[in-house]
Amino acid sequence: MVLLFPVVGQAVERVSLEEAARRLASGGWVMMMRHAATEAGVGDPPNFRIGDCGTQRNLSEAGRDQARRAGVAMRAAGIRIDEIRTSQWCRCRETAELAFGAARDWPALNSFFADRSSGAGQTAEVLAYASSLRADRNLMLVTHQVNITALVGGFVVPGEVVAGRTRNGAFEGSFRFQPDERSPAAR
Repeated sequence: MVLLFPVVGQAVERVSLEEAARRLASGGWVMMMRHAATEAGVGDPPNFRIGDCGTQRNLSEAGRDQARRAGVAMRAAGIRIDEIRTSQWCRCRETAELAFGAARDWPALNSFFADRSSGAGQTAEVLAYASSLRADRNLMLVTHQVNITALVGGFVVPGEVVAGRTRNGAFEGSFRFQPDERSPAAR
């Protein structure tokens, strides 16, 4: 079944992990992964601090398992990821570490859910970097729903990946996939 969601005048097709791997093989893709499942809640508690996981909403045990399965499944499918960047929030960093082993912290991927004033600047920074991506490289950005929506215009579930390319100064989402949902290697 193909599911679509609107993305700034276009539709982003939902594909299988195998189909995603086939498309990503050519390189030149930007993938945005929403952090894995968290403990219940929306946003972060008042007075949370970056770098202090005890003050933030974090991954649940199910989310940790989801992140591990996603990484195993993407490796088993042969998805090449040349660079991984993550939000500094603990739930994103932990998702990246469990799925991919390591990632570079990048404040441009930090959530602006509680303070929308930085959203346009962060989105512009991510778009500028994505636009400079070499045609043979794939970039993975582990971030938050609000950041993905700012670039893509649609909603993704925890652990889901949206892949696209930049063109004419805009991000064009092409397809999305849930890497942990069915691969036998991911179970």
